[in-house]
Amino acid sequence: MDLTDRPRRLRTDGVRPLVSETSLAASDLIAPVFVDATADERVPIESMPGHERVPVDDAVARVEEVRSTGVEAVMLFGIPESKDPEGSRAYADDGVVQRAVRAVTAETDAYVITDVCLCEYTDHGHCGVVEASAEENPTLTVENDATLDLLSRTATSHAAAGADMVAPSSMTDGMVGAIRSSLDADGYTEVPVMSYAAKYESAFYGPFRDAADGAPAFGDRRHYQMDPANRREAVRETRLDVEQGADVLMVKPALPYLDVVSDVRREFDHPVAAYNVSGEYAMLHAAAERGWLDLEATARESLLGIKRAGADLILTYFAEDVAETL
Repeated sequence: MDLTDRPRRLRTDGVRPLVSETSLAASDLIAPVFVDATADERVPIESMPGHERVPVDDAVARVEEVRSTGVEAVMLFGIPESKDPEGSRAYADDGVVQRAVRAVTAETDAYVITDVCLCEYTDHGHCGVVEASAEENPTLTVENDATLDLLSRTATSHAAAGADMVAPSSMTDGMVGAIRSSLDADGYTEVPVMSYAAKYESAFYGPFRDAADGAPAFGDRRHYQMDPANRREAVRETRLDVEQGADVLMVKPALPYLDVVSDVRREFDHPVAAYNVSGEYAMLHAAAERGWLDLEATARESLLGIKRAGADLILTYFAEDVAETL
């Protein structure tokens, strides 16, 4: 028996860390933070154990809790005090995210990224202005070009409040170019755009829609989010965003789309982000609560898998828990 080639020699405890191909650090992670303009105290998110909606006045304390684990980057999501067909509170100067950004950037050194979308702010729950009769006709959904102006106004208002980076997530055609032009015209040339370049119409978003109160009131989002069956399309979508000036490229969700993360990493030299979404988080918690999985071990393995596929950055609800173990 020839054992001259024995890979197990490099799997012992002493040498294993030296030859590990993939590493995970707190600096790789971005923690989502939900800020609720309707809340006077923290509200637990039942479908996402360990996470809460926090009042605007508590946003600084929440971000400091994140930073205490070693995670320095946060993404702010807002729940407004009122909604309307155009989601006007998304781009209001005194909107929930704008107020939170001002407070957090004034009182902490966190790197603040903001979600730029309208679904939390529209009374119909879609990611833009809906076409006439869309509620009665499921083949109609969002008016693409009419939505671009609102997204641009939202992104610019976030930058004016002090956001370090804006992250458009609506999968509206041309959104990156429109936002980049708006930011530059208003003097925010140094604010990067992290585009959700390949965002799929996924069944894994359910807990987030509970958390952000952003579920569509009718229809679905398959007319503007990507078909889960498509892989090559993700590269085409991402290339369009690169051509329009995207600085960071996001794939969402992460675990069911590691092939797409790998494709984007291979095709483009931009930083690649992946969103380890709410459903991925919730299912591990549910299994752990039944004693079927070790939560800490599976969470860390999941994030390592996302890094191994090619992600430079991971937006994850596990950010704090995993960071504390690194």
